[in-house]
Amino acid sequence: MRYFIELSYNGKNYHGWQVQPNAITVQEIVKKALTTILRVDIDLVGAGRTDAGVHALQLYAHFDVDTAFEEEHLANKINAFLPEDIVVDKIFLVNDNAHARFDATSRSYEYRIWLGRNPFLIDTTWQLYQKVLDVNKMNEAASILKDYTNFKCFSKSKTDVRTYNCVVSDAKWLQKGNELTFYITADRFLRNMVRAIVGTLIEVGSNKKSIEDFVEILNSRDRRNAGFSAPPQALFLSEVKYPKSIVNKL
Repeated sequence: MRYFIELSYNGKNYHGWQVQPNAITVQEIVKKALTTILRVDIDLVGAGRTDAGVHALQLYAHFDVDTAFEEEHLANKINAFLPEDIVVDKIFLVNDNAHARFDATSRSYEYRIWLGRNPFLIDTTWQLYQKVLDVNKMNEAASILKDYTNFKCFSKSKTDVRTYNCVVSDAKWLQKGNELTFYITADRFLRNMVRAIVGTLIEVGSNKKSIEDFVEILNSRDRRNAGFSAPPQALFLSEVKYPKSIVNKL
């Protein structure tokens, strides 16, 4: 039987989602908790992976077991076992062929900037207190992303992917007081893609790059032409969507 598990976590203390040698990751911690409680080795497959220091408001993973269990009870037991910065929000039974990664139809990220200084948001925002940003110009550039499919210019170099194509359905900045948040949704994302986009858009908003420069960067398909990668602590995987056949289980 296959189960989906819905998670949220603060990524500050972890080297990303995916299991890695000599580094603590979210996948490793959750896998160990499930294995210990269910008393069987669990293979946990995530909807995607977040980089070191990046957070998740919602991430799904799946695992297989031979025996049924009471889902809410298991979720409570796992939460009692997990550290406080990782939370299991829900566990539910799905069809045996449902796949947390390959069946996901879209993923959404938020990147949170605080314009000023706030000691209570140090771990979850990028604090900019010396920059004056042209948010309208940043939104003009962000909207151009929807016209492109190849995002090699924003991909981490030396990454092992078959294609750099992504379909971006939404990309915008919203400001509320000192809070400036970038929202982006796509069918898939490349490694470091969102942080590279944010860093480049900040250069646009700081008038270090023009709209024309931004278009040239996209056309170049060369990471060296894009801006810096924004810091990881302000990035959140915010939503993962699935087809109705899986959504009806949520």
